[in-house]
Amino acid sequence: MRKTMMLGLSAAALAWTQVAGAQEATVGEAVAADYDAHLEDLFVHFHENPELSFLETETAARMASELRAAGLEVTEGVGGTGVVGMMRNGEGPLILLRADMDGLPVEEKTGLPYASEATQTGQDGAVYPVMHACGHDVHITSMVGTARRLAAMRDAWSGTLMFVVQPAEERVGGAKAMMADGLYDRFGKPDYALAFHVTTLLPTGVVSASERIMYSSADSVEIMVPGVGAHGAAPHMGRDPVYIAAQIVTALQSIVSRERPPLSPGVITVGSFHAGTKHNIISDRADLQLTVRANDEATRAQLLESIERIAVNIGRAHGLADDMLPVMTVSEGTPVTNNDPALARRLNAVMMETFGEDGFLPYEQTTMGAEDFSYFVTEDSGVPGYYFGVGGTPPEAFAAAQAGGPPVPSHHSPLFKIAPRESVTRGTEAMVAAVLDLAPPG
Repeated sequence: MRKTMMLGLSAAALAWTQVAGAQEATVGEAVAADYDAHLEDLFVHFHENPELSFLETETAARMASELRAAGLEVTEGVGGTGVVGMMRNGEGPLILLRADMDGLPVEEKTGLPYASEATQTGQDGAVYPVMHACGHDVHITSMVGTARRLAAMRDAWSGTLMFVVQPAEERVGGAKAMMADGLYDRFGKPDYALAFHVTTLLPTGVVSASERIMYSSADSVEIMVPGVGAHGAAPHMGRDPVYIAAQIVTALQSIVSRERPPLSPGVITVGSFHAGTKHNIISDRADLQLTVRANDEATRAQLLESIERIAVNIGRAHGLADDMLPVMTVSEGTPVTNNDPALARRLNAVMMETFGEDGFLPYEQTTMGAEDFSYFVTEDSGVPGYYFGVGGTPPEAFAAAQAGGPPVPSHHSPLFKIAPRESVTRGTEAMVAAVLDLAPPG
């Protein structure tokens, strides 16, 4: 009877059910057992010991050790602190699996027994509290679980897996650095690229992915606004950069509201405004820091162009000479992250088959968050990508919030937390399911 029922299953679904040879189990059961035996302690270690972007030396070393222990060929120092592990298993596609590993300069206030108390000196020489306030500890723990599970079931798939442990996603620079260090030239151009992000916006047990856009572009923009210093009691003797910069901040909001079509989204947020040292001194400089978001490259280019135009011409309007007009620079940026439509349709069907209709939701973009996974799957690269979300919030937390209880903390909040067991195991299961479908045994 069991054999008859299994005849209707896909090769991936059959492999999912038959993990341990004669001792039949499911991938889910095997992953859960591995979480209890190994991955839980690993997650706690990563959560307690976060590191800032491009400074993830201890995290990278631990990941290299874990991947070697799973039987992979490991190369360290790719694009800075990046790690690449290769698992070869006969003929078949080359599949990239990526996990980001950096933390954020945030002081953790969750009250969890394993809350981070770490501090670290940043690249700027300042000392910061550090926290995994975006779930990257889930991603790297799940990557180890995925490597261990696929190594244990080599008869269920065929091909080569490239495990990419990426630095500096929070600064949208790590993927670009790894590509600049010859990732595809050194390790091969993938046939597919996969990644996921745990999210507080979805309940545990749920996977979600789009057939097109997953994340917006993001650019970090600095505007230096010069002025002419003077006494605060004699503003007519100078050119006040605070006043000029304030007008720039206000005028920037007209770009989205008056230069973009109402149904074409864009975001320009001024997150930092610094100027001056004392009440009665008109400074000779003001500095603005912006984040700029768009859902396509044409909009992205237009927003950046318009920002520079407004900044420069408001400077002119206030009498600044041509050699001391506001200067705009883009220090960091990443393109839009799009899923390959055909690959997304294929793997969305796999996720629905694997986890059931209640375990998969079509993706709905509700914010303009960004991701530098896009550098691995640019149109120029020709590598089809699939990026998906994994729910990290227990359903009862949503119910409590709707009943007037504490809100579910957002990413990058000092209160950010997810359910680690459910997040790590579901992320691992989903990655394994995708590999089993894309790389069936020969």
